[in-house]
Amino acid sequence: MDVAAMSVIMSQSQVKQQASVSLMDKALNQAEQQSSDMVKMLEASAQPHKGGNIDIKG
Repeated sequence: MDVAAMSVIMSQSQVKQQASVSLMDKALNQAEQQSSDMVKMLEASAQPHKGGNIDIKG
């Protein structure tokens, strides 16, 4: 195998690896955002009695 062909193969391999890492980074960021949103929802539902009653007696 000549040097030029080997160089092209290595370059393509590096591009594939970079694309894979970039995709995994985006997936990780999305998972972190979803878990953060889930925590906020759980914190909001931790006190279900809040806002359930209205005191209309003055």
